[in-house]
This record gives sequence, C-alpha cells and structure tokens, in this order.
Amino acid sequence: MRLPLVVVLSSLAAPALLSAQTQGVQHGVRPPRLVIRNATVVDGNGTPARGPIDIVIEGTTIAALVPLDPVALQRGGDTRRPQGDVQIDATGKFVLPGLVNAHAHLQSHRSGRSLGGYDYVLKLWLANGITSVREVGPESDTGIVRLRDEGARGAIVAPRLFAYPTFGQRPAARNAAEARARIRHFKAIGADGVKFAGVERDLLDAALDEAKKAGLRTAHHVGVEETNVWDDIRLGTTSIEHWYGIPDAAILDLRQHFPGDYNYLDEVDRFRWAGRLWREADPARLDSVLTAMVRANVAWVPTMDIYEASRDLQRAQTQPWFADYLHPSLEWYFRPDPANHGSYFIGWSTTDEVYWKENYRIWMAALRDFERKGGVIGCGDDAGFIYQVYGFGLIREMELHAEAGFHPLKIIEHCTGNGAKILGQETRIGRVRAGWLADVIVVDGNPLEDLKVLYAGGTTALRDGREVRTNGVEWVIKDGIPYDGPRLLREVKAIVDSARAGR
Repeated sequence: MRLPLVVVLSSLAAPALLSAQTQGVQHGVRPPRLVIRNATVVDGNGTPARGPIDIVIEGTTIAALVPLDPVALQRGGDTRRPQGDVQIDATGKFVLPGLVNAHAHLQSHRSGRSLGGYDYVLKLWLANGITSVREVGPESDTGIVRLRDEGARGAIVAPRLFAYPTFGQRPAARNAAEARARIRHFKAIGADGVKFAGVERDLLDAALDEAKKAGLRTAHHVGVEETNVWDDIRLGTTSIEHWYGIPDAAILDLRQHFPGDYNYLDEVDRFRWAGRLWREADPARLDSVLTAMVRANVAWVPTMDIYEASRDLQRAQTQPWFADYLHPSLEWYFRPDPANHGSYFIGWSTTDEVYWKENYRIWMAALRDFERKGGVIGCGDDAGFIYQVYGFGLIREMELHAEAGFHPLKIIEHCTGNGAKILGQETRIGRVRAGWLADVIVVDGNPLEDLKVLYAGGTTALRDGREVRTNGVEWVIKDGIPYDGPRLLREVKAIVDSARAGR
C-alpha cells in the first residue's frame, strides 16, 4: 500500500517570532476578545497549513485571521497587530478546527455501574480536542436535549452536542403510522436528527420520509437485516454508520454465506462472521454501490477504531491511556461477557484476527475509492464499547484513516469540515474561518507529521534532535470559551482515581 505523503512544516510551525506569551486566559470563562497569536493554521477544508497568523475571537465568533510578517516581527514588532483582552501564545503550535465526533454515545453507566454522571465522558471528549459530538442513541432522549441546551448556554463543561435519538427503542413501532408518530415525537422534543438500527424496510420507508418532512437528519447503522445501503441510496439517508449494509449490497445474491448454525444475536457469531463479509463483495458491484452512494449524497462514518480489537485483541487490551484514564466501570464492561454488547471475545482466535485483517484491507480500499468518487467521509469513535475510551478513540480513528492511505490534511478534513457537513453545520463549524463559530484547538506539535500529538496528554516527539514530551491539545476553545486541555485531563484522572479508591 502506498503511504500518504506528509507535508513537513517544521520551519513554518516554529517561526523565529517574538514570544507572545499566554496572558489573562481563564479556564471555562469566555473573554470579550481573545487573540491566538503566531499560530500555524490548518483549516478544515483540506488546504495546506499557513502561518504565522493571529486569530481574533470576539465572543462566540472568529472575527478575523490576520497574517503576520515574520521579518517585521523580528525587527521589533508589528504595531498593526490586533489587540485582545486576553491572548494565547501559539508560537510553534498548530491551530485546527475543533474535531467533530460524528458517531458517539453519551453514557453515565456501563454494565449497571456508574461512571459518576457525564463529566467523565464530556471532559475526555474536550481534552482530546472534540468540540462537536453527534450523539446517536442516548440513554435519555430528553436528557441529551437538556444537556445540549445547557452546554450551548455554557452552564456545563461540554462539547457542542447534537441529539439523535434511536428510532428502534421500545416499544417498537409496528406500522407506518407508528413510525411516523415516533419521528414527530423526536421533532417535538427538539432532537437534531434520528439514528436507525435494525429497522424493517416498510418502517424505514415511512420514518425516513417523515424525517425529511420534519427537517431531521438521519444516521443508519445497518445490521444483518432486510435493508442495505441500496435502501439508503433510494431514501436519501444522511449517513451510513460503520460499514454493514455496504458490502452486503455488493454480494451477488445480496446475502452473506453464513453457516447453518449462525445466530446473529450470539455476538461471537455475529462479529466472527462480520470479519468475513467484505471478502464476499463482488468488486464490480461494490464499485456501483459506492458510485450510487456518492450520487445520492449518502455520507459514510466508518468508525474503524471500534472494530480494531477484532484484528489485534492484545493491542486493544493494553492501550497506554488505560493506566490513568480507564474508569473501573468501563473496565468491567470491556471484560468478555455475553451480557455486554461488544464484549464478545470468548474463544477469539488467530484465525479470527487474520480474517479481520483482510476485512480491514478491503474496507480501507473501499473508503479510498468512495472519496475518489466524491464521497464525504466523517469520523466517529463509537467509544464505550470494545476497549475504546471516549475521545482517545477518535484520535485512533484518525490514525486508521492514515493507515487507509489518506493524507493528513484530508484526515483533518474528514474529522472537521466533513463532520460539519454531515451535521448540516458546514457554514458554522468545522473551519478556522472568519464568521464561523469559535470552535478551535491549539495543538502542541505538528499533526501533519504525527497525528499522535492530538492525543490528550500528548506524546514524545523529536524537536531539534532531542526527544521531548508534547502537551497534546493545550487549549480547546468551544463557542469562544477556552478550556485548558491538561487541566481537563487532570480532572478526568481525579474522577478515575476516586472511582478506583471506592470500588
């Protein structure tokens, strides 16, 4: 596989400028006017980095981007530079749009055990640079709408939330009239969209038609069911989640060849045979499926991170952030147990992992083809399942997009500008652009050289021939409110330490 080209911008990322120094910034307090100085900016539209730039934020909005003259600054400063009430020194650092997690679950409990409310999840998302979250399948429909509104007012520390209740919750809709009534209920409580999973074709037809009338966007987790992506193409679903439904639609008889004793509700069966699905897709028919998705404007949120344990269980079980940030309730949920969704690693074998490795190769090739045809790819981590921790999973998702062969600039676009398109927010978020909402992150390191610098807590990196520790996402600015990334992470660790002491 051809590795993506990496643009080396060390000289651009660390210009010889007078240090601006960070002054007056208060964690969690929105200043009237904030200036981020000397930044190297990566926009969310796939264009190269540029800098140094001063970014002016007024209230909740990016007011201006002011390119600087390094020569003038070296000679004693530029009197024309914009002034602010407070400033963040981004010398030698990169500024990106806030990341968009387009497939996420806000959870307060795992396996019946408390996570201590929502702070653990919300702060992990922010600490990893995530400023917008599409919540697909909350514990409480009205609860997520309430949290969304509290976050929008700045009453809680949280990313920008988008509420997508699950259509298939109990009691299940039994006919088209009940399907339409459920969509109208979601609209009435203030939902932003609807998530579908395990829905019969006639109900999906009615519900998606009603969602369009109500102006609700839609996400479809297709399982092994009578629908596949041809239905989403026909009906105009906003996005396909994961990947079920795409290779299924490219199998010549439209049905995977399961053994006679296969049981979909047995998750060992389900995930074992899911690892053999892509190999059954006919390449020519798959090409037609991808072309049709693009023409119908059906986006794709692949969540490659959430299945990675299936191809390398040992790696998944020993991720470095588990030491400080894995909540014991989550740790308990991850243990193999048929009662917990996604905890299916009972008798998982080398053979299973080999099939899954092949699955990933074909899947990644399909993603590349989809984007070449003009398709929109987003990023989501689906964390809280299968050894993935909130926030960290999204950065791992970005690394897997790199493994799939995408350029770092395109990966950032997937997780910022494209995420905004999927949410229908492309004129408000997902860009570092004047007039857009002030959702940006200040990163200690160059993500175009190493995506690992985006992980909360940072990573080790070479600078001037020396190995140093980067700080990861130093500042997360959501709606003009600056949050200290390392402080958020310390607060998460305190939550985990307290839970471990009390268990």
